[in-house]
Amino acid sequence: MEFVILPDSPAGSRIADRITAAAAEEEAAAGRPPLSVLPHASGRPWVVGRWRADEIVQATAGARRVALLGPSGATPAMLTAALADARRPADFDRLARTTAGNFHLVAAVDGVVRAQGSAGASCQIYTAAVEGVTVAADRPDTLAALTGAGVAEQRLADRLLHAAPPGPLEEGSLWEGVERLPADHYLTLAPDGGSGTARWWTVPEPEVPLAEGAEAIREALRDAVRARMSASWGDGGRLSADLSGGMDSTSVCFLAASLTPDLLTYRFEAADAANDDEVWAARAARAMGDAEHRIIPREEMPLNFAGLLEPDPDLEGPFPWIRTRTRLADQARHLAAGGSRGHLSGHNGDELFYAAPAYDHTLVRSHPLRAAHIIRVGRAHRRWKLAPMLRALADNQSYGSWIAAQARRLDTPPPPPSEPSVSWGFEVRMPPWATGDAVAETARRLRGCADAAPLHPLRAQHMALQAARRGGNALRRASRLCARYGVPWHSPYADDRVLEAALSIRFADRAAPNTYKNALATAMRGVVPDAILDRPTKGEFSADVYAGLRRHRAELLALCEDSHLARLGLIDPARLREALLAPHPKSMTMLPLLNTLGTESWLRSVAELGKPAALGKPAAPRPQPVGGSR
Repeated sequence: MEFVILPDSPAGSRIADRITAAAAEEEAAAGRPPLSVLPHASGRPWVVGRWRADEIVQATAGARRVALLGPSGATPAMLTAALADARRPADFDRLARTTAGNFHLVAAVDGVVRAQGSAGASCQIYTAAVEGVTVAADRPDTLAALTGAGVAEQRLADRLLHAAPPGPLEEGSLWEGVERLPADHYLTLAPDGGSGTARWWTVPEPEVPLAEGAEAIREALRDAVRARMSASWGDGGRLSADLSGGMDSTSVCFLAASLTPDLLTYRFEAADAANDDEVWAARAARAMGDAEHRIIPREEMPLNFAGLLEPDPDLEGPFPWIRTRTRLADQARHLAAGGSRGHLSGHNGDELFYAAPAYDHTLVRSHPLRAAHIIRVGRAHRRWKLAPMLRALADNQSYGSWIAAQARRLDTPPPPPSEPSVSWGFEVRMPPWATGDAVAETARRLRGCADAAPLHPLRAQHMALQAARRGGNALRRASRLCARYGVPWHSPYADDRVLEAALSIRFADRAAPNTYKNALATAMRGVVPDAILDRPTKGEFSADVYAGLRRHRAELLALCEDSHLARLGLIDPARLREALLAPHPKSMTMLPLLNTLGTESWLRSVAELGKPAALGKPAAPRPQPVGGSR
């Protein structure tokens, strides 16, 4: 799915003509929907794009209209009822805040357009000025094609940070003149070409007791799965889901199995024989009933880091999960061959339900009576020394001060894992192969964000929402990749209603001692067998990373040759080469490589494929048999 949203104006019509003319000159790529146009009440183009019939629900009432693009629990009757009460763009807030699913909302009232993505960032809106008016789209490279923009090179340096940059930096687009709409705001487009934004969503306060909150999580997850149960999937297609053996994917599978008799589950065989995910996945499969279960043998799937020299037609920016990009494409081919028309994963469950160390900082302030026992158990588990932990818990540094401190430390060694960290985010550092100019530019941009406000005053709530949005962004890109093979990729944990239910639960209940993902486990009692929810182990996948690095090291070293990042003065390719050849006794030392490899791979794709096309024919993925590159 891809689309452009236009104002009700002559300029909007001209832009639509450009898009349709370019599309008419090319044959539609295999498997892609034809170009569609939704009109304003005036007859001018409103939304121009490509989507499957089961990816949109819409309604009109006179000069008012609304469309949801993406899986949702809405029906035309529900949208018609919403239109009956709508007199201005803000009147669609209730629809946006109550509808299950993961979708873009686009509405128009008397020629004024409202457009928004999702609060969890798995659906996003980008804007740019085209022919003197503001235009919106679901991806930035589409707008770059309309404006003729190039890569925003001044924003590339901070993409080398080995941890995700603080929120204000990662919200920018890598295309000149293209900006991302904040996830909790909607955009308005007036017929005269003007535009504005307004907040439609706020972070819930963590005040709901566990019993009440668990019920809300269970129902929100069930509704999220049901939103994917489009009737068209039953016409020659079926729903598939990951069954890794972990709590997140297993919960989704049991919910899906209760809603469809034809569920197809998939699991990859891990490289490490000691990984017991397969044991727990097998237990879940036996308890699930009529679902069909398939296991992809290790030797039949691509390894980590495969295919990084292959150009990627998704030119939005560096792919977030670069080391498993080819494996995702291979999975999509397997799923399509198995008849799937949509796939569910358990991604974003960790981001919502794992009690990160920052919870301790918040618990001391929000639940002091219960905090002592929870923190004592956490300290023993993490093997933190008492004095450093107490200093960390006593720290009251503001978010802006923390960002400024990150700017000062960019070229210093990261703290050891044994050092207590309960701050506003992960410590960010530039990799050793970053040049002095790259470090200086990133520090300058970080200092420019020092007046930014956190997503929530409590560190734990801020970190949970930020992590969920980072995951939502990655899921959006993964779904786009898999959709090229006819299998959109979804995670119910990325839906706004699930996000709200999870963030509403009290921290003391989320971080209950001697439990794992307490809120999710409580929510799934009675849906998933207790023995699986009480699993005492967790799978570890560093063996897959090492195996992929060994197999594809030569390809990665090739990225150091004639490096685009080096030509821009951002990295020293010799030092990057040293890092790729280093032994890496711990898998954590490989993490700084990922963002650099992803950014270099993306720049090469832009150079090889040329500038992006505005809803035209993309560069097709190179055909490969199921099993793909190894």
